[in-house]
Amino acid sequence: MTSLNNLPHKKDQRRTLRNNLTPAEAKLWSVLKSAQLQRRKFRRQHSVGEFILDFYCPEEKLAVELDGAGHLTASGNLHDTARTDFLNANGIRVLRFENQLVWSDLDSVLHTIELAFHERR
Repeated sequence: MTSLNNLPHKKDQRRTLRNNLTPAEAKLWSVLKSAQLQRRKFRRQHSVGEFILDFYCPEEKLAVELDGAGHLTASGNLHDTARTDFLNANGIRVLRFENQLVWSDLDSVLHTIELAFHERR
């Protein structure tokens, strides 16, 4: 089986996204980087297949996605569902948070991520 992780043709897109984080992504990354959350290493803008994940913890096989206004449309919702189905089929759990929640209740976001560490399938 070939690897689905960080396919070479997605490299430039991953780099562009890493260099242009949304404000909410930058805030969450500030507390996920350097294994600050229960010593779990996260990668930012990691790709699996054709999808680029906002944050990915390989040890936990956990994706953390932040959703802005584009995700709240019908087409955005369909894309997110297809993405989640693909990731789940490949053994990756997905947590989704609205960008606003990172600003209004970061502790709750972090607590939910920590709980997911203990809820492996």
